[in-house]
Amino acid sequence: MGRLVLNHSTNIEGLIPILQKLAQDINIKTITPAAISRARGRSSKLIIRLSVKTINGYKAIARKGKTAQEVFISTDLSKNELKQIIDIYNRK
Repeated sequence: MGRLVLNHSTNIEGLIPILQKLAQDINIKTITPAAISRARGRSSKLIIRLSVKTINGYKAIARKGKTAQEVFISTDLSKNELKQIIDIYNRK
């Protein structure tokens, strides 16, 4: 079971419950929500999309409305395996 690092006082609405469920996967070590920014387009519901590979995992972007937030996921999973797990929560 992974660890969810909560070092920011603000997060996108609804993101933390999804990350808590994601952290329960045995292959995920750490999930760290990071910088919040404004996005150009609009996303009607919360969507998490994988972005780039990092040293020990992947960077994902969570978007809702005009707000975007970086999420760093430390894991040994491949990009496709992690994408399949994230897609389960994007459908809900």
